[in-house]
Amino acid sequence: MSVIVTIWIQGDPEKLEQYAAENQEKLRGIADRGREAGAIAHRFYGGDGQIMVVDEWPDAESFQRFFGSIQDDIAPLMEAAGVQGEPAVNFWRKLETHDEVGWDS
Repeated sequence: MSVIVTIWIQGDPEKLEQYAAENQEKLRGIADRGREAGAIAHRFYGGDGQIMVVDEWPDAESFQRFFGSIQDDIAPLMEAAGVQGEPAVNFWRKLETHDEVGWDS
C-alpha cells in the first residue's frame, strides 16, 4: 500500500510561486525525476508563512532515496522561498475507517 508524504516548512508561498514561475523547466525536471523514482502524486500548498508538500509514494524508502538525491537541486528553491529551518517530513498510511468520500473511494 502506498504512503502519503507531507513535508512542512516555514517559508513564503508567494516567493515559492514566483521562483517556480521563473524556473519552470527546473521544477519540471525535478518532478520528472520524482516520477521516474516512483512518485505517484505531488503538490505544493501554501498558507500564512507556511509551505506544505503532499506526495504519494509506493513506500517511505523510495521517497527517502529520491529526497536524499535532490538536495542540491531543491536548495535554490528553498532559499528563494525564504525557508527557515529543516523540513518536517512525515509518512502517513491510509486507515481503514469505512467512511471514504471522493478520490475514487
